[in-house]
Amino acid sequence: MILDNRGLEPPQPMMRTLAALENLADGDVLTIINDRRPMFLYEQLEELGYKQRTEPQNDGSFKIEIFR
Repeated sequence: MILDNRGLEPPQPMMRTLAALENLADGDVLTIINDRRPMFLYEQLEELGYKQRTEPQNDGSFKIEIFR
C-alpha cells in the first residue's frame, strides 16, 4: 500500500498514516511519501511496535516504508 501525503499540512500526514496502519496485515509494508521527515511519527511507530526505513528522494520528499 502506498500513501502519498505530499501537500498536506501537519498533523494530516501522521493521522492518515496511523489510520492506514490499522488495516495493515502482518507481513505487509505501508509506504508513505511525505514532504518532510516525519519526526513525531517515528516515536509513534516505535511505541506501536513498527519499524521503518526512510529514504530521502531527489525532489526533497521522503519515502518511508513501515513494517512490523
